[in-house]
Amino acid sequence: MASRRLLFAVQLLVLIAAVAGTRWQDFLRLPSESESVGTRWAVLIAGSNGYYNYRHQADVCHAYQVLKKGGLKDENIVVFMYDDIADSPDNPRPGVIINHPSGGDVYAGVPKDYTGKDVNANNFLAALLGNRSAVTGGGSGKVVASGPADHVFVYYSDHGGPGVLGMPSSDDYLYAKDLVDALRKKHAAGGYRSLVFYLEACESGSIFEGLLPPDIAVYATTAANAEESSWGTYCPGDDPGPPPEFDTCLGDLYSVAWMEDSDARRDRRAETLRQQYLAVKDRTSAHGTYSLGSHAMEYGDVQGLGAQSLYTFMGSDDATAASLSGRGRGQPAVSQRDADLVYFWRRYRRAAERTPEKAEARTRLLRAVSRRSRVDSIMELIGGLLFGSEGGPRVLGAVRPAGQPLADDWDCLKSLVRAYERSCGPLGQYGMKHMRGFANICNAGVGEDGMAKVASEACAAVARSDD
Repeated sequence: MASRRLLFAVQLLVLIAAVAGTRWQDFLRLPSESESVGTRWAVLIAGSNGYYNYRHQADVCHAYQVLKKGGLKDENIVVFMYDDIADSPDNPRPGVIINHPSGGDVYAGVPKDYTGKDVNANNFLAALLGNRSAVTGGGSGKVVASGPADHVFVYYSDHGGPGVLGMPSSDDYLYAKDLVDALRKKHAAGGYRSLVFYLEACESGSIFEGLLPPDIAVYATTAANAEESSWGTYCPGDDPGPPPEFDTCLGDLYSVAWMEDSDARRDRRAETLRQQYLAVKDRTSAHGTYSLGSHAMEYGDVQGLGAQSLYTFMGSDDATAASLSGRGRGQPAVSQRDADLVYFWRRYRRAAERTPEKAEARTRLLRAVSRRSRVDSIMELIGGLLFGSEGGPRVLGAVRPAGQPLADDWDCLKSLVRAYERSCGPLGQYGMKHMRGFANICNAGVGEDGMAKVASEACAAVARSDD
């Protein structure tokens, strides 16, 4: 009798849907369908190197542990990390990486599929697209060989700039247009049922702003909006800060927010992606004050995929909740773009007076500051040469309205960066902050030849002033 009543109810709903002009699938999902999950895949990438960037590889190692506890298999997790942190002579705990002041080792067991020079934009996109033939170098060759029933989780932690993400090589960049084009291509090829992208970088909102469509089953959240820095956390001076023997930030605020939230869940079926986003947004914004915090953002299929559970992408460890639950509510103290200076300054201060270590630390600190000053000076001169002393700052600093992409012509942006670097050397992780200036120069109609001319002149002038 009960089964006949259920059948009648289903038939009635289908009839009502037909009259209303809607599909019954839009409002009726059977229990078996709501819990169905294809293969879970993940790509985890730290796009930096150097011990002073400890936090990025620590983030990625922690992310691996989150997914591993959720039941994802190593064969379905692709890890990119330079792998120069755990065994760095600067590491006070050799062979160990931590992501929380009182946390355990997150490095143990992490598969290093692509390390060293194999961590690059080409290999990342090839792995994401499942294109083994496009992978270069000596990595594992593992790629996301997902199909139309599968769910893909991508997490990227690194430095960034307007419209661009960094890689360990100082002249290798992942441009927003190339990333979004890859997502479009994977969707068109039936490469996933749904894809989630968590992005930690300065100006990370600019990677998806005006570019990521809502109809390719991608939900993306970012650590910052299109024009602000993201923040490191568990840094020297924070409360809580790192153990006293550490001179560097242990993690990034947005990143540890989503991972510690995931760790704290006994059953990740009980929290949706959007609920996690709102929790992360609150913590990343310093509880809505934005005092030493940033605006976490969301893009793409916010309404549809945002309602999916964490379980769909991260799995669930129902037996235990991590011991970090509820921790880490202290205020961050360091803009991600300045975290390397904190490290160099701490090394300088801790070194004994009149020792080779003190002299070396001072040299590294001054070199980092000088490099920043040089890039800023060159860009200021380029703006003046192209648009005049008053017009230069206005054009280079202009921010487009929300919803518009950074650049009209991304090939132009790439060519201007190449022209600059031919004359002036790599922009580096700090110099990526000027990508908006390069994009605005393109949007103003200046091409590669024009940039090559003014870059050569500006770099030569700054070099003469340094002599």
